[in-house]
Amino acid sequence: MRSARTLQSLNHVHHHHHHHGRSAGIIGAPFSRGQPRGGVERGPDLIRAAGLLNRLHEQGCAVKDYGNVAFEDVVQDEPVGLVKRVRAVGSANQRLSEAVQAVKRDGHTSVMLGGDHSLAIGSIHGHSAAVGDLSVVWVDAHADINTPLSSYTGNIHGQPMSYLLHELHTKIPVLPNFSWLKPCVWAKDLVYVGLRDVDPAEHYILKLLGVKVFSMSEVDQLGVSRVMEETCDYLSARGKKPIHLSYDIDAIDPSVTPVTGTPVAGGLTYREGVYIAEHLSQTGLLSAVDLVEVNPLRGQTEEDVRSTVSTAVELLLACFGRLRGGNHPLDYRLPEP
Repeated sequence: MRSARTLQSLNHVHHHHHHHGRSAGIIGAPFSRGQPRGGVERGPDLIRAAGLLNRLHEQGCAVKDYGNVAFEDVVQDEPVGLVKRVRAVGSANQRLSEAVQAVKRDGHTSVMLGGDHSLAIGSIHGHSAAVGDLSVVWVDAHADINTPLSSYTGNIHGQPMSYLLHELHTKIPVLPNFSWLKPCVWAKDLVYVGLRDVDPAEHYILKLLGVKVFSMSEVDQLGVSRVMEETCDYLSARGKKPIHLSYDIDAIDPSVTPVTGTPVAGGLTYREGVYIAEHLSQTGLLSAVDLVEVNPLRGQTEEDVRSTVSTAVELLLACFGRLRGGNHPLDYRLPEP
């Protein structure tokens, strides 16, 4: 008898998730100025070409493609202190923020295809402007929380989180094309998963602000299911806010996703990476996703590119309720015993 009841409740759970009426609003952000390597602007079209929209449709998800954001070509863009291409990055993120706000107003889960990770500034800002307070889950080999003054490289893709946090507001200098940006995330609403390459200044900032971090050591020690359980418990203790998942493809081990600008050995396995997305999808709170840093020009072979891009697609499908083992059609019911 118990097994029958379990099956009924499983059916109920499945039913509930399907009726959630998931719909994806896709925004391409072909932008590379947050870092030095060309090619990452090709990410959005490659991910679409790998069949993302069709495959979302097939799993019962409504899809609207908003096309690619048109970014202005900023010609005069001298460094401000150490910070590189500030004007281009500021202007691009303002446009992206407006695009994400439009997607959220239309009632979709926003999917931003990058581009480099500096784009999280506009994506998270736009999401918050549309829905209010957010939880952010940042899946990445890097913390991307250097301030413009602590960054060694001056590349803004290593800084986006510092621009978004209320607590770091006073550490961000006035920068051209950034006057539109107001911080919108509290440190207590941020969780990192997969970190393994953190600068000393970033380490200091994370400790100072008490940010919740699951580095690769913790993933190894606890296992990914425990990490995700603790992530969701930690966030929901502060109220069930909409979740923004910002996923850098370099979180996954470079043996699986080699075509990215700053690969770091010892990353998440394919299975761990997909599990993270599955788990967040099942909360029912996932409200926006970034998938960034796919750079086909970094590949040695065609297979490198294919493996990276197809992994990006699988991660996004998992965000919209695809479970490995397949989803059951809605009308499927086990007979009563």
